[in-house]
Amino acid sequence: MNESPAPVGVLTFHRSVNYGSYWQARCLVEGLRAMGHDARLLDHHSDAVVRAEWRCALQPSAPLRTAAADLPAYKAKARRFVSAVDALPRSPTFALDDATTVPDVRAVVVGSDEVWNFRHPWYAGKPLFFGDGVRDARLLSYAASFGNHDAADGISDDWAARLRRFSAVSVRDANAQLLVQRARGTAPPLVLDPVLQFADHVPQGEADGDRYALVYGHGLPDWLAAAMRRWSARAGIRLHSIGYRNDWADTHEIDAGPAAFAERVAGASALVTNFFHGCVFALVHGTPFVTAPSPYRFNKVRDLAVALDARRHVVTPATAAAEYDVLLAAPHDPAIGARIAELRAGSTRFLADALG
Repeated sequence: MNESPAPVGVLTFHRSVNYGSYWQARCLVEGLRAMGHDARLLDHHSDAVVRAEWRCALQPSAPLRTAAADLPAYKAKARRFVSAVDALPRSPTFALDDATTVPDVRAVVVGSDEVWNFRHPWYAGKPLFFGDGVRDARLLSYAASFGNHDAADGISDDWAARLRRFSAVSVRDANAQLLVQRARGTAPPLVLDPVLQFADHVPQGEADGDRYALVYGHGLPDWLAAAMRRWSARAGIRLHSIGYRNDWADTHEIDAGPAAFAERVAGASALVTNFFHGCVFALVHGTPFVTAPSPYRFNKVRDLAVALDARRHVVTPATAAAEYDVLLAAPHDPAIGARIAELRAGSTRFLADALG
């Protein structure tokens, strides 16, 4: 396989202490390298962002304080993320807020993740993710999202002008599709999140006989916790919380790093989540799942469910016990797999055309 004559830089939130952020960054880089490109993460740094990430990592349910007994586990988890990211192909480190220091590459792929979210608590409105500082390189986006910045709120002319500088744009949700269409005049293609697009780069595994349902997220609603406790009793399957403390779960693995997370999803009998990538990993492994997205993640999860014909997996307080029994045990509807295959083919075409 011939490598490209110059690197392709991936510009994303690769140092977030978040399983989804890590795996989407890793899968995009490894997927592009498998396509023949010398891809690497553009390793931006900001002391302010690092402090914000660590505050969030140690106090994920702020303003509620983390129990002192759990702090060592949250610290160990964050350190595992640092080590995992450091092992990925990366550019020399440069300043997030100094556009003159962006390394030279032949192309810059902005995304995935919510790189254009104007409401992100510490990355909001960073010009780098809109192409500022990119010199003499092809500029494109792959599976970019505006997160919880709703299309109804629009974007200013200055940011829209930045989006018009991109030679090719793709997004991962309908909310972003509408915002980009208004900015650029045409609707961008909808593509798969890198974890779904390059699912062969996600570690696979099998259940080892220890049946458990994985609980992924924090701040899950009380009604869902109660429904899961009742389902657990009916099914005889324990609830294992990963990455966060959920007091209603039977067991906890707060300190799990990115590799352990992928392994636990692969071995789970079922999964409950309020996070976007919780749904994505369940889809990768064909794991039965339910989701009740938090307000912050609502746009992303809703649009994923609609795009993949998986609306049934989004539960509400009105969801009946019998429905949980089906959703957390039955294989996914074949229509979901067919839709993923269709979008994967389109995503491959987009990257091939955009990167040449």
